[in-house]
Amino acid sequence: MTSVEVTAAGVPGGAPAPPATARRAASARSAPSATPTLRHERALLREGATVVLGVDEVGRGAIAGPVAVGVAAVTLEHGTAPAGLRDSKLLAEPRREQLQPRVARWAPHSAVGLAEVAEVESVGIIAALGLAASRALAAVHDLGLGFDGAVVLLDGSHDWLSPVLRGTPLGGSVRVVTRVKADRTCAAVAAASVLAKVHRDRLMIQAHDTAPDYLWASNKGYASAEHYAAIDRLGPHALHRVSWLRTAVPLDGLEAV
Repeated sequence: MTSVEVTAAGVPGGAPAPPATARRAASARSAPSATPTLRHERALLREGATVVLGVDEVGRGAIAGPVAVGVAAVTLEHGTAPAGLRDSKLLAEPRREQLQPRVARWAPHSAVGLAEVAEVESVGIIAALGLAASRALAAVHDLGLGFDGAVVLLDGSHDWLSPVLRGTPLGGSVRVVTRVKADRTCAAVAAASVLAKVHRDRLMIQAHDTAPDYLWASNKGYASAEHYAAIDRLGPHALHRVSWLRTAVPLDGLEAV
């Protein structure tokens, strides 16, 4: 079962537009806070969820390297999220590295799943996201967390996870709820984004050591002029999503930061 939560505000048809200052104030009030909280997770738990599993992905728009999906579980026993926690795209790399161990301690039932380049090329990015997520969820389950009555809180408006889970033992245990900008408003999802981002970035930095010309330590596998110049000069590496070259662009330019 999937529900999509999207909020929007508008002016009734025919009503005069509010003054510019009022529009700016209204926009500021409706914009997602940069500081995520557990408000939404606790609401789901009070409604009957046994655990909320925040889920977020990293690397969807890259032209090299795996796609990663992070999972961070929270319950009513969880205290306030670590100070400074944000959507990973809003954090500089050194700050993400500082936060990662604190996030892992705060959410000990957490994991990062990967889908490798060959899988992305073979089944497509959406199915690959599902593979990575199912692996992360299975790893969290293996840590001893029961999933009966669990709710997955998925960033965005598209539920790409339920179709994959239907064919697994987890399919009948968890319910998927999507929420736009959950990585910016929901602490569990922000935690998942930080864990996934740090994990994938470290992999790309390691890969840089074996193929430094592609500058993966800085671009993390995303498209850039220098990255493409290296591909033109040397040809694609085994870590490149060859079918994506010259066609794929990052979904969010901040992802490579």
